[in-house]
Amino acid sequence: MRPPGRAFDPDAIDVRTLRGRLSAKYQAYPADVLPLWIAEMDFPLAEPIAAALHAAVDRSDTGYRSAVGVAQALAQYADRAWSWTIDPSRVLVLPDVLTALARSLIALTEPGDGVVVNPPVYPPFYSTIAQIAGRAVVTVPLARTPDGGYRLDLDALATAFARPEVTAYVLCSPHNPTGTVPTPGELAAVAELAQRHGVLVIADEIHAPLTLAGAQHTPYLTVAGDDAVAVSAVSASKAWNIAGLKCAQVVATRAVHRQLTERTPIEALFGTGHLGAIATVAAYLEGDAWLADVRSVLEDNRALLTRSLADRLPDVGYLAPAATYLAWLDLRAYGLGDDPSADLLARGRVALSAGTPFGPGGDGHVRVNFATSASVLGEAIDRMARVLAG
Repeated sequence: MRPPGRAFDPDAIDVRTLRGRLSAKYQAYPADVLPLWIAEMDFPLAEPIAAALHAAVDRSDTGYRSAVGVAQALAQYADRAWSWTIDPSRVLVLPDVLTALARSLIALTEPGDGVVVNPPVYPPFYSTIAQIAGRAVVTVPLARTPDGGYRLDLDALATAFARPEVTAYVLCSPHNPTGTVPTPGELAAVAELAQRHGVLVIADEIHAPLTLAGAQHTPYLTVAGDDAVAVSAVSASKAWNIAGLKCAQVVATRAVHRQLTERTPIEALFGTGHLGAIATVAAYLEGDAWLADVRSVLEDNRALLTRSLADRLPDVGYLAPAATYLAWLDLRAYGLGDDPSADLLARGRVALSAGTPFGPGGDGHVRVNFATSASVLGEAIDRMARVLAG
């Protein structure tokens, strides 16, 4: 039974049932491993999305994507969520945010140009920039704060932007894996630096709907303005757990929209999933109540993780994330080397994301996905504690 007024009951999540899913999270490891690694949630699909997909199957609507209504639905959601006015005519629908990143770089920069990222950061940024787009990765690590958190290092960004080979910056906001949410002041400073040095800003805002209590997401384009050389890459995939359906959106400013559109081949557009577009419209138009419940569960789980680490593993370096369902843990104090996830998997049978692929600052860290039930999260913490605390 779901709790009154709730879209689903998180306590009803059963790992044995979840193992029947054929998606990556539950198929990558043996059945005795608790998987808290890839950014995929354990929650049941939102009913409006399920209904839209069932209706599509019932009418045999499984052909090529048309993306009808996606841009308009995004505009409505962005207005409700962030008072962000989006012109639907400047929205490009692509398969995923990484494709959006690659196509934006290919269309708006030149081969070999330098592209700034802020490690520790989502590992596929590196390969997408270097191997798919053919640009050079320039790392500007996040600055550390006295409370153990992370912030944008604006001075280091200014130095990097001044380098003649640097023409683009991938802003991960909210940040994966740290859960950091840039302030409007920080975003304004980035926009000023980018304008001064002629740097394209690609804002990856895929986790924006998962900003939790105590923080507020500010869309980069609302600060940078319509004359900025910038795009925002967004998607319903993370917040509504529909990544496998393949649908993301690029919101372009007036300054770059025409060039981006003209230089994006139709093949890239048609990589978008037709069912993904249908699910995305349902998420943006009818998914608010389900998402509110998800955020409530995530806030409870964030508090549980914070308490548990303080009580049982006090030497873990950790600051509760302001957004996402991902926690970034510094385990260097426990002497398990650069990749503690290997020991936690081998001895604790819990799968976490290794920190090293996130780039500089990732060694000795792990990323934990806490988008599950309190009981599953509690069991994972128990297993971690048995390995780390002995």
